[in-house]
Amino acid sequence: MEGTKVSYLKILTYHRELLVSRLRSIQCILDNLLACSFVCEEEVEIVLRSATRMDQAGLPFKKGHWFHLHLLKKSTCVREIITNIYAHVILSQVRKILELVQCKGEEACEYLIYVLYKVCDAYIDLQPWLKEIDYAPSSDATALSVANTDPISRYSEKLRHEMSRDTCFIMSYGQREETRLEDLYTDTQMDLLNDCNESLGFLGNLDQLLGDHAVFNPQGEIIYVMGDAGVGKSILLHRLQNLWSKRDLQTDAIFFFKFRCRMFSIFKDTDQISLRDLLFKYNCFPDHDPDNEVFDYILRFPEKVLFTFDGYDELQMNDLMNAPEVVSPDIKAHPVQLLDSLLCGKLLRGSQKVLTARTGTEIQSKVIRKKVVLRGFSPAHLKTYISIHFKEQAHRDQVSVQLDACPYLCGLCSTPLFCWIVLKSFRHLHTMHDSFDLPETCITLTDLFLLLCEVYLSRSGSPEPSLLKKSPRCVSETFVSGLRPLAAFAKLALQGMERSSFVYSQEELTECGLTEEDLTLGFLRPVSECDASGGAATFELLHIILHSFLAAFALVLDEQAAAGSILKFFTECSRKREPRCLPFDFCFCGSSKSNEKAPFEKNEHLQFTNLFLCGLLSKAHAGLMEHLVSPVLLRKKRALLKSYLSTSVKSHLSGLPYHNSGEGRKVHVLPNFLWMLRCIFETGSRDIAQMTAKGIEADFIKLGYCNVFSGDCTALNFVLQHRPRLLGLDMDNNNIGDYGVKQLQPSFCKMTIVRLCVNHLSDSSIEVLAEELCIHKVVEVLGLYNNCITDVGAKLVAQIIEQCPKLRVVKIGKNKITSVGGRYLANAIQRSASIFDVGMWGNSIGDEGAQAFAEALRNHPRLTNLSLSANGITSKGGRCLAEALKENTVLRIFWLVQNELTDDAAPHLADLVQANTGLSHLWLINNQLTVAGIKILAAALNLNTALKEICVKANQLSEEEEEQFGEDKRLRFH
Repeated sequence: MEGTKVSYLKILTYHRELLVSRLRSIQCILDNLLACSFVCEEEVEIVLRSATRMDQAGLPFKKGHWFHLHLLKKSTCVREIITNIYAHVILSQVRKILELVQCKGEEACEYLIYVLYKVCDAYIDLQPWLKEIDYAPSSDATALSVANTDPISRYSEKLRHEMSRDTCFIMSYGQREETRLEDLYTDTQMDLLNDCNESLGFLGNLDQLLGDHAVFNPQGEIIYVMGDAGVGKSILLHRLQNLWSKRDLQTDAIFFFKFRCRMFSIFKDTDQISLRDLLFKYNCFPDHDPDNEVFDYILRFPEKVLFTFDGYDELQMNDLMNAPEVVSPDIKAHPVQLLDSLLCGKLLRGSQKVLTARTGTEIQSKVIRKKVVLRGFSPAHLKTYISIHFKEQAHRDQVSVQLDACPYLCGLCSTPLFCWIVLKSFRHLHTMHDSFDLPETCITLTDLFLLLCEVYLSRSGSPEPSLLKKSPRCVSETFVSGLRPLAAFAKLALQGMERSSFVYSQEELTECGLTEEDLTLGFLRPVSECDASGGAATFELLHIILHSFLAAFALVLDEQAAAGSILKFFTECSRKREPRCLPFDFCFCGSSKSNEKAPFEKNEHLQFTNLFLCGLLSKAHAGLMEHLVSPVLLRKKRALLKSYLSTSVKSHLSGLPYHNSGEGRKVHVLPNFLWMLRCIFETGSRDIAQMTAKGIEADFIKLGYCNVFSGDCTALNFVLQHRPRLLGLDMDNNNIGDYGVKQLQPSFCKMTIVRLCVNHLSDSSIEVLAEELCIHKVVEVLGLYNNCITDVGAKLVAQIIEQCPKLRVVKIGKNKITSVGGRYLANAIQRSASIFDVGMWGNSIGDEGAQAFAEALRNHPRLTNLSLSANGITSKGGRCLAEALKENTVLRIFWLVQNELTDDAAPHLADLVQANTGLSHLWLINNQLTVAGIKILAAALNLNTALKEICVKANQLSEEEEEQFGEDKRLRFH
């Protein structure tokens, strides 16, 4: 605006009502106007005189700014009354300020606008207006000083500064190494879910996480982010916090409070704290706020507050769940009560809240606003992550080649934590030793964490590697020399696991034999925000899975306890608990007490401990462990574990709920089945794997919705490859990805049913399937619904249809198939004499694809069920399909839902109906038919005796028009 003569007085006049409605923080404006002599003290008193009148009226009003709402006891009604009075007073004061400034002339008017421009946090609602008027301060304005005396914006700035400092670095190995977040962070796949846990596609960025898209419960308080251990939930929040601190996050929130749910474990049952102290003591305190204006602002405008709560599954549940809920911000309560009241919306309702928890942690739907599940790295993300860790192309190529040679390792690397361990270990050990390559054989999770421990221990007292001479690698020597600190860390982890606490004091570290030097190895990190008393620092192990690994190591190393003690966590995991929805129970479920104290409703950390125990006691690691434990004791523990596993597997398999169906004897496995497979794989025992395979008596295994990820497919294959008979496998609605399909490749030769719907598969997975299924030709059912298959993959599926003579059912809807892929599939279906059910819902084959399917349908001898719904088919394609179907006497169910059929298609569809070919179900829901087209169909229906229904719901008819067709119940509008 500078360079042209602008009247700021006219701007204030023209936009007066907007300024009156949005301008707040009156005191800051008055302070600056007074400091620059645009107004005198008497004029300031005039503006504030209305507040004085409020005092005289006996209402608690604070000069210049906010009410003492916290003095109003617990009455919501009184708060609302005072809030309304306050709003009226503020509007009056703003009008007086505008009148006063306009009387002072152009310079004062511009200075007022300049204050709004400079103190942007205090006047955040007016920043769009400043852009709208294209405001740029003049040289006269910039020569004047502006002081931010607004405690609200000053506190917001302090929060941003401290959060930036806390989140710009990520601690790497040990406390002596830090990496900039921006140099390491890589996006993961953020899968957006609806209220039925159905995928709506991936989020593009973190701004979309906070947006209104896909909100299925506007009354909910929580954006729920879930994912497996190690998938990147914490670092995602880390990134979110960092973006907010730099003002790069699209949100109106001016306050951001972050909490780790684990920190609530440090409080005693008798501890009481106020909401104010919970917010400020564990984030940062406002400066120069004697009148408590910041907290009052938070109470008044909760929508300006953003919370993150990390790791709700780690929150200890105890008798506090039966305590009364907290509805007033003024009273003191136990921190866990305050936390749950915040999450339920009893406190600060309307604030934004992002909550993370592990997959499977059930939260009541009524409090969830939006739901996202993290799926880990895609192949593209993995490639990006590799390029971040290795700057030289030669190193990138070397790692990529080694990863590609081991699909299971690639599958593990889809989990960010495991990928971080692999890449950092490779880089570190490659630097330290003459040669180090990733294992060519199948690597287990135990191998991975042994590798991490080797890296940590090799840093202890190791000199900097020479550029000319590196040391040879000797794993056993590294572990033997580092056994003392490793055993101490393991003892600490086991003690924490036994009492379900993952935060440790300095005294506990000392009691386990850890020294100051040991703390620099990297196993532990400080947890400053967990220090409630302001006393000595507390610590935690680097990750919960590392915690489980070290606890398992302690069980193996312990030569004092009875050998059978290694099974203690197996017993704990096998104990049945009363199923319930864990979070927020005391908010909604009354005060009935649970039958047992359950510090953690989910026991995944114990399951990981059992898994690592199986790995450490496996024969593959006997050579290493015999250097650390008495060989005699090691063999005794291994024999005990193998005996227990064998007995447990037999018991588990005999207790599976088998039932007979049209697809043979079917079983939907229980959650522990997957952990059983993982443990068997870690043992590497072919005997147990063969026994398990033979013990599965079902012809069809359902593993749908079991949270199977790509790395689990190797464990599944490790068992199934020993099965002597053919088998059907349903793995719908999991997260196996392309890596998982590669790991299952050896087992496809035995599979009659392959259901991999909703698994984020690309064309490369279909290439693997085509190669195996076309060789063995035993597949009967192929389910690929809702993946990422393009026309390239559709061509491969067409190959499977043509070359597999037993294939009866193909479900390939909701992919990315166009008319090109539609033609491939239609031509293959036309040649198949076995296929009878095809699902194509939700692709984009259009009229060209419909024409190809019309040719396939003409005189087809077998096809009875076909869905071409949601494929962009117009009346042109509908006409071709109808004409072809008049020559088909086999098709019974035909769906054309959600297409673009108009009345132009009605005569051709009516001819099909009148032909009485044997079609029994015709679905035309959600098209563009009007009452005229429906009349044509209704008339033809009178001449048809085979059709059971024509569904025409959600076409272009009014309720009155629909009532005209009430006589024939086969014409359905509802």
